[in-house]
Amino acid sequence: MKSFFSIIISTFLLFISIHASAQHQEISDKPTVWKEKSNEKIDSTSILNAFKNGNFSGHFRYFFMGTNNESGLSDYYANALGGGVKFETAKFHNFQFGVSGYYIFNIGSSDFTQKDPVTNASNRYEVALFDIQNPSNNDNLSRLEELHLKYNYKNSTITLGKQLLNTPFINLQDGRMRPTEVDGIWIDFNELKKTKINVGYLYGISPRSTMKYFRVGESIGIYPTGVNPDGTKSDYAGNLDSDGIYIVGVQNESIKNLKTLLWNQYAENIFNSALFQMDYKYDLNPNSKLLFGFQTIYQNALNFGGNEDPSKNYFEKNGNSQTFGGRLGWQNKKIEITLNYNRITAKGRYLMPREWGRDPFYTFMARERNEGFGDVHSVMTKIQYTNPKKTFKSHLAIGYFDLPDVKNAAMNKYGLPSYIQTNADVRYQFQGMLKGFDAQLLYVRKFNVGETYANKNYIFNKTNMSNINFILNFNFNRVI
Repeated sequence: MKSFFSIIISTFLLFISIHASAQHQEISDKPTVWKEKSNEKIDSTSILNAFKNGNFSGHFRYFFMGTNNESGLSDYYANALGGGVKFETAKFHNFQFGVSGYYIFNIGSSDFTQKDPVTNASNRYEVALFDIQNPSNNDNLSRLEELHLKYNYKNSTITLGKQLLNTPFINLQDGRMRPTEVDGIWIDFNELKKTKINVGYLYGISPRSTMKYFRVGESIGIYPTGVNPDGTKSDYAGNLDSDGIYIVGVQNESIKNLKTLLWNQYAENIFNSALFQMDYKYDLNPNSKLLFGFQTIYQNALNFGGNEDPSKNYFEKNGNSQTFGGRLGWQNKKIEITLNYNRITAKGRYLMPREWGRDPFYTFMARERNEGFGDVHSVMTKIQYTNPKKTFKSHLAIGYFDLPDVKNAAMNKYGLPSYIQTNADVRYQFQGMLKGFDAQLLYVRKFNVGETYANKNYIFNKTNMSNINFILNFNFNRVI
């Protein structure tokens, strides 16, 4: 029955995807969770008028998710409903105050406290719609999200406090009910022609699927921690010390059709990550372009990698890693086709806390990551379609991910075998009387192609499974 269900769903989604954006917002874009309108009114004459002329936004979301595992293993489903509001004042002497909050309801789901009887493993995907730290929590799912003061200078801003960010390493990863948020100071400098500079210091993070903010060291290890390079269970959760994260990013488009990115993220006392990326579009004619991309990331440990005890550090002392990837593609006004490759070398594991964001690789596919692995080859091809009115978007992607053996702990942190993954994603933005609503359907299928040694722990919620998602959003905003 499971196989029949999977075949029917796969066939249906593959069909519509040929005529039909990913669930995750692109990490190069500004956060648009609230879809609020910018308030360009002149400075208010008083604080009271700044509040009276502020921008009020609302976001409601229904999310269904279901996972169908290999026969004999547990299946799960979840229904989540949530809503929240955001308020941002008009400018007062170029200052603005913003605040937002959200509430989530579990309206009918599997019992996430029950482990799979075969593997003794817990649910992986559906519980993340709620509170992963307390799977039995169905009553107190409220979350303070943004609380910040923003200063506007010409085209630039400085924001202090709790806010949304999209960077290559720390980003929304908006694939559940609520995104990851950060606490700190963030400068968005846009006064140089065709150049954007970001500088930030972050001292707190509220990972998606949690209900509060954590200090930087505390935020690492809330999600499953995997194993140390020697195969022992990682014990860095709650044992990492860091004064915060320092980030510098530069984006330049001075050369026509060429975008260059340079980012450096310094997680004090733990590790440093540097990214360089170039994306070029070659004009074939007025309606189509060739796409070329190159990316490389280099990481190295700082001090003892977060803790002097090797069993409790995050990044192995003196450890480092390197990745590089490329993209070839073609696009016109409706269709984009890409062939993507990424290599994580055998120098070491690529590590980036999953609590902070999703992978920046060209080969990234929703519902799985290559973080925590070394000596990886990934190939992914994707076709995307957007209708002329931009109300209908879709993509179909297939990827092959060649990972180290599941018993090679030094290169395989989470015991994930090599796999093939297919994603079909369809999104529609309603118009007319239903304007403000948008719907999304995402279907994921993963096939095992690696050795699992007849151990179902390498299969359950990892491969030989399907995951289906239906998301309905409603956004509204009003300048008071």
